[in-house]
Amino acid sequence: MKQSLFAVAGLCLAAASVQSHAISCAGIPQWNSSTAYGGGSQVQEAGKAYKANWWSQGHSPASYSSQWQEWALLGTCDGASSSAPSSVRSSSAPSSIVPSSSARSSSAPSSIPSSRSSSSVAPSSSSVGGNCASSQYVAGTAYSVGQLVKNAGNEYRCTVAGWCSSTAEWAYAPGTGAHWQMAWELVRSCGVVSSSSAMPSSVASSSRSSVSSSVSSVGTSRYRIISGYWHNFNNGSGVIPLDQVSDAYDAINVSFAEPTGRAPGEIGFVLDPAFNMAAFKAAIKSKQAAGKKVIISIGGANGQVQLPTAAARANFVNSMKAIIDEYGFDGLDVDFEGHSLFLNSGDNDFRNPTTPVIVNLIGALQDLTNHYGDKFVLTMAPETFFVQLGYSFYGGTCSSCDTRAGAYLPVIYAMRDKLDWLQVQNYNSGAIMGTDNKYHYMGGADFHVAMIDMLLTGFKVAGTNLTFPALRQDQVLIGLPANVNAGGGFTSVADVQSAMNCLIKAQGCTTYQPAAAWSNLRGLMTWSINWDQFNNFEFSKNHRQYLDQLPTP
Repeated sequence: MKQSLFAVAGLCLAAASVQSHAISCAGIPQWNSSTAYGGGSQVQEAGKAYKANWWSQGHSPASYSSQWQEWALLGTCDGASSSAPSSVRSSSAPSSIVPSSSARSSSAPSSIPSSRSSSSVAPSSSSVGGNCASSQYVAGTAYSVGQLVKNAGNEYRCTVAGWCSSTAEWAYAPGTGAHWQMAWELVRSCGVVSSSSAMPSSVASSSRSSVSSSVSSVGTSRYRIISGYWHNFNNGSGVIPLDQVSDAYDAINVSFAEPTGRAPGEIGFVLDPAFNMAAFKAAIKSKQAAGKKVIISIGGANGQVQLPTAAARANFVNSMKAIIDEYGFDGLDVDFEGHSLFLNSGDNDFRNPTTPVIVNLIGALQDLTNHYGDKFVLTMAPETFFVQLGYSFYGGTCSSCDTRAGAYLPVIYAMRDKLDWLQVQNYNSGAIMGTDNKYHYMGGADFHVAMIDMLLTGFKVAGTNLTFPALRQDQVLIGLPANVNAGGGFTSVADVQSAMNCLIKAQGCTTYQPAAAWSNLRGLMTWSINWDQFNNFEFSKNHRQYLDQLPTP
């Protein structure tokens, strides 16, 4: 599923054969099973050199270097003492954002330009001309590290196999994709340089409005989706048998799995007595047969989840496997709120976090997504406090701000290639500063335009020189309350659709002008399906009709 970010559905998950080439391993340490390695770390084992795609501990590079696993093979050690080639010295590979986090991988270098950047991807003046014998690049082909291709008049060498092999040509096509430098390095000119190879990355990104049709298969039977929370309790909105959820919803987030209290990190799910267990499980299968995704959501406002130790991580993973297997859920939604996530002082690089509750959550999500494979759905529903607030305040970089500020950023970044969609809660929020350096207030179209544009253009992280890179358009949903009872910051149907017109069509924009017309924005999320039914389905009926009239990428 996630090829995320990164994660673009339809990628071939079979490990590609690696054409190993000789490199110098001088100065590259031997892998140690007790050492925790951050994304980009280099080690050698059994005469071969590897680079970590993301945080790893205890997983042998020789055993975990297949496509989408923790390690990438750099080459066979040649015993020379000369310095490693530039491709080996490069900083950590970017995560897919999809890069799922991924092709499925790791942290992106700080030099990756945001989609607002005007930096050129023109070939270096030192490139040598001449005809290239390498094959023409074709998106979706299984490429290995070191393999050469030609595209747009130049020759390129693959540096991250998963991203080189991505079907997302708009993102990773060498020389022309918006994030091609995450996957390839320029080797030389082939004598004829296409004008597109010198296109600024911002123009290249915005000009590729189409998204691979395979993306829609990641989530549901429709490209434009509505994701809703079905809650397993009556909070005044009433309860609904799962099989009676409106067909307008494409993803149903069953809420909530919560800590059991028996052991650190252990999660349980208890069906409300109002429902029959057999009927509930049958309803899940019925919805899945109709093309819906039924996802278990973890946490919520009352379910604080912290994974401070490796033991808590293991308990979390094992208990989630038990829940997912028992009910047959399609995936999981991370809805950590309250004090579940925070950053220790000095933890200032979202690409390589060090705070245990962050590191262990990332490791747990990697364990689960690797265990269930490509069809497993991973979503996240953080509050704006944990994401966009990171532009103004970042918990690891200042002593005066709340250490939870922006704390989801390392998790989103690490999992971006496996992340199907991010549905930030654009409600119950304070004022948030946008990239226009103005504060925006919930409840109106302007707030949603500003918050979504931040996710799709990327933004500087406060107190650092790092840019949190843009997510793919197909990975982003606007999170909204279904009615005035569901949460603070309710936005009328008219204002929601005004925000969508601005974001998707660049029409009717007011005080905030998005960087581009985000024509492939995925859709909407709501809390909750129960409150929507209570309000005579005003949310789902109106917005389903609106989404269905939009062109499909």
